[in-house]
Amino acid sequence: MRMTGAEMVVKTLEKNGVEVVFGYPGAANCPIIDKLSLSSVKHILTRNEQGAAHMASGYARVTKRAGVCTATSGPGATNLITGIATAYMDSVPMVALTGQVATPLIGKDAFQEVDITGATLPFTKHSYLIKDGLDIPRVVNEAFHIAETGRPGPVLIDFPMDLLKAEYDYPDEDDNVSIRGYKLTGKANESQVKKVAEAIKSSKKPVILAGGGIVISDAVNELRKFVKETDIPVVSTMMGIGVLPCDHHSYYGMIGSHGVKRANMIFNRADTVIVMGSRLGDRTVAHIKGLEDGNKLIHIDIDPAEIGKNVQPYIPVVGDIKDVLEQLTPLMSGYKAEKEWVREAEELRARFTHEPFSEDNGFVNPKYFMTVLSEKTHSDAYVSTEVGQNQIWTANNYNFKTPRAFLTSGGFGTMGYGLPAAIGASVAAKGEKPVIAVMGDGSFQMDLPEMGTMAYWDIPVKMVLFKNGRLGMVHEHQFLLYKANYQAVNIEGTPDFEMLAKAYGFNTSTVKENSEVGKAIDKMLADDKSYLLVVEVNPFEPTGDVLNEAPLPRKEDN
Repeated sequence: MRMTGAEMVVKTLEKNGVEVVFGYPGAANCPIIDKLSLSSVKHILTRNEQGAAHMASGYARVTKRAGVCTATSGPGATNLITGIATAYMDSVPMVALTGQVATPLIGKDAFQEVDITGATLPFTKHSYLIKDGLDIPRVVNEAFHIAETGRPGPVLIDFPMDLLKAEYDYPDEDDNVSIRGYKLTGKANESQVKKVAEAIKSSKKPVILAGGGIVISDAVNELRKFVKETDIPVVSTMMGIGVLPCDHHSYYGMIGSHGVKRANMIFNRADTVIVMGSRLGDRTVAHIKGLEDGNKLIHIDIDPAEIGKNVQPYIPVVGDIKDVLEQLTPLMSGYKAEKEWVREAEELRARFTHEPFSEDNGFVNPKYFMTVLSEKTHSDAYVSTEVGQNQIWTANNYNFKTPRAFLTSGGFGTMGYGLPAAIGASVAAKGEKPVIAVMGDGSFQMDLPEMGTMAYWDIPVKMVLFKNGRLGMVHEHQFLLYKANYQAVNIEGTPDFEMLAKAYGFNTSTVKENSEVGKAIDKMLADDKSYLLVVEVNPFEPTGDVLNEAPLPRKEDN
């Protein structure tokens, strides 16, 4: 069958089950855009290429399939970089399709030429520069296979525009993708799994650290079965939130520098730590040496490069967590964590769990707001966040019951992620449940043009905007570490957010008191289209645990 390179791209996307591509056109990727219009694949025009990458990420997290984004050469391609790096750090499957200058011009500093495969080399699983149009079907198939298997991640394909326009005989296809040098992790070593069982049984105070790898491995049911069998207390990383319902009797919260005190104390008091699918980064475990010396560390991960990278484990296990748990659970038959340890964990929960301040004082307590939002949605919504205080308030106060309901940039900490990720999630959810983007007024101003994408394509997203007139996390940082020398954190020139949202055709409202929160959320959720709820928050509202919360000073007192 005779067809152009661009037609081969689109045909192979269809064969891989792609339903939507997020992107922005330019001369170099226009051949692909042109052929998408004649296919079953929907192309959603975004307002920025970075937004396209984040939308593909949000779409991937909901569907468990690779999200697809496209951009032209040069600045279009480089605008994808932050979104690609964000996906890489959180192991999100993505295929990025970039246009490139014509083959004879590569390396000659042509108009809008950039070495995008070289630029993204450190944070893609793999990248391709197409040199022969006949390779297009094979390469696209390989890209999806690499992105979605093993430890998922982004793959980039760079298409010179002359090869997209040229015609070829569509090559004979082989449905079986075989890539030399790309081998998936096999079954976990049985003897290592037996060592894990023995170590747990001999411990007095075991704890499970649940990471994002459990979500990626689709091992949530296996973990829940294991916890039911053993009664071992569970804490999580940010990316592991939801592997157990947040109100589960064995779950104690998120650990780390922005986690909750009870979870950190349980983690620190444990004599055996079972790490499942976490890289043990610096925001999760600050004092690595203490972890190595004080605990028998068991590290389970599908990526052998992660084991021993940050912490040297007592027992390493390389394998898919789903497989490891299927092997491990029968070996734990009859075992229960010691009652004294479970009682100690419960005492810490009772001691360090406090209802957020909910009296009226001229501001809304964001922690209280998130607890009410969780109740009003029955914890049944996709919730995305930006990065900063809004992210931590959401992570620690919304009662997530399923893991893929929480969409956030954990590893890279990307401002400008939350709204486009929510758009991608909404496209994937197809009205199955509400999609809520929780944002700060700093991060919102990095991606607010994507409201145009929502308006044009009629994509419903409920926007919760915590407004404090500050870059809140940095403001808090400067208060704690720089003697309140506030520099470059006051957001001057902030627009009227309600008026801005109305300009896009969205309904809006503002809430300023805790007593108004319930009705304001009801009104937002009742709207079947996109909606902006502005939530007035005190600039000095902290992110961390506050044992005796009290009203904070009003703005005029600051």
